[in-house]
Amino acid sequence: MHFCAVIRLKPGRIYKKVSGGFINKFQASEGCPMYYGYYGFDWTYLLVITGLVLSLAASAHVKNTFRKYDSVRSMRNLTGAMAAQKVLQSAGLYDVRIERVSGELTDHYDPRTKTLRLSNSTYGSNSVAAVCVAAHECGHAVQDQVGYAPLAFRSSLVPVANFGSSLGWPIFLFGWILSFQPLITAGIVLFTLAVLFQLVTLPVEFNASSRALRILEDTHILGDQEIAAGRKVLGAAALTYVASLAASLLQLLRLVLLSGGRRRR
Repeated sequence: MHFCAVIRLKPGRIYKKVSGGFINKFQASEGCPMYYGYYGFDWTYLLVITGLVLSLAASAHVKNTFRKYDSVRSMRNLTGAMAAQKVLQSAGLYDVRIERVSGELTDHYDPRTKTLRLSNSTYGSNSVAAVCVAAHECGHAVQDQVGYAPLAFRSSLVPVANFGSSLGWPIFLFGWILSFQPLITAGIVLFTLAVLFQLVTLPVEFNASSRALRILEDTHILGDQEIAAGRKVLGAAALTYVASLAASLLQLLRLVLLSGGRRRR
């Protein structure tokens, strides 16, 4: 059995809620806003859940892959820090400092200070995984040296991307609560800048891995079988960036859909 309640919430606008079915737009007075979902459920949450599942799956995959090859010692018995030093020297980079940082898989290269920071799980480990991760970060240092355009572009996006990722959603929600479309649009634009940063990150990361594997192979830091294992390690790491971008795109799609539903009211 279906029943409905008609409640006048605003002058000239009537809202109709039907139990046991969808809440649909219908023609009455000036009409009623289009709602998403069943029993008031916002189906666009499925986009968020999908993105979360992709990110978690990619994260689990890279951790499992790293753990697998972290137990395989490199034949030349080089630690991550030692391998990084050799990779940098082979690329003619003598002004890059190598430092140890706390955490697991927190490795990164800072182009501002020309510093390569290797995590505890990489710096002193002589595993194939550690050598490959260290070489990947060296790949970013090489990009910095040769003026790799996508890296420079990504670096220029950092301030606006940080601003967009932290304030995009709050501004969107504030505009949503106030029913003020310019704020909603501003929130979407800011969040798009954060997504753009992640998009530019993909070629930067793939290129760094390609440079790293080529140097590791040319300098014989790793053997042929170890290079194959290294491709798996760095390939799994790259998937985390792909999954992160996919999750952000789904979030952006949700914002656009919600904004479109608001404008149809």
